[in-house]
Amino acid sequence: MRSPDVHLREITDDNRDAVRALRVRRDQKQFVASVSKSLKQAAQHPEANPWYRAVYIGDEPVGFVMLSWKPSAGPYTGRHFIWRLLIDKHHQGRGIGRETLTQIAALVREDGATELLTSYDPGDGEPWPFYQKFGFEPTGEIDDGEIVLRIVFPAQ
Repeated sequence: MRSPDVHLREITDDNRDAVRALRVRRDQKQFVASVSKSLKQAAQHPEANPWYRAVYIGDEPVGFVMLSWKPSAGPYTGRHFIWRLLIDKHHQGRGIGRETLTQIAALVREDGATELLTSYDPGDGEPWPFYQKFGFEPTGEIDDGEIVLRIVFPAQ
C-alpha cells in the first residue's frame, strides 16, 4: 500500500514532544532505539554529521529517520548511512517506511551519492526482509555486531 502524502519535516520545539512520543512495537524494541535516544546520540556524536527528520502524513508525525550524512571521519567518511528508521506501531504496514526510504534515497542521490548504507542487528523479527525488498544487499561488513547493508544507485 502506498502512502503518497508521506513527507519529511524538521524537528522543532513545536513538534519535538509529539515525535519523541512515537513508539515501535514491543517485539521491535531490540532493533530500534527510541527517538529520544536517537536525538541524544545525535547530540553526543556531532562528528557523525547527524541529519534527522520527522516522518509525517498530513499534520501527524508517524515516524523518524536519522542519517549520518557524509561524516568527515570514521568508517563511513563521505558516505550516507541510515542510522535510524522508526515508524510508529500504529502506522506500520501502510508503506510509510518504504516511502520514507524512497524519499531518503532521492535526497542522497541529489547530494551526489552512488549508494546508501544502513545496518541491522540480526535476530528473530529483524528488519532484513524490509530492507531486502527495497533492494539493499549485505556488504559483508559487520559494524558493532550489526550487518551492514548497501543499495547502489544506477548511474544517472
